[in-house]
Amino acid sequence: MAGTRPGGVTLVAVLAWISGALQILGGIIVLIGGTEVPGATTAAWVAIIIGIITILVSLGLFRGSNTSRVIVTIVFVLNLASAVYVMFAVPAQLWSAVISGAAALIGLILLYTARANEFFRS
Repeated sequence: MAGTRPGGVTLVAVLAWISGALQILGGIIVLIGGTEVPGATTAAWVAIIIGIITILVSLGLFRGSNTSRVIVTIVFVLNLASAVYVMFAVPAQLWSAVISGAAALIGLILLYTARANEFFRS
């Protein structure tokens, strides 16, 4: 079992858990709403599945699973790359991209501090 969990890792895990729960909730709302939009049911089920995976990964972060940290790292790097792309490709969304990129960068930093490295190694 991992040692004492750093606050930064806890923050990232809590935010991931909330994100997963909101994805599941959104998917359920679309399914209950009975929308006639083509592909809405498929999108709702995809959101629910991604939400479940996100919650499982967040639980792994809480326990100190390095595999979960690698998965979240990949997602953060993709979010950061996407934010940089949007900054240049869609100037009207500059501030949204800056905030998104900053959040991904902060998440990466929190997952790789010295205390976080110790937590995931133990």
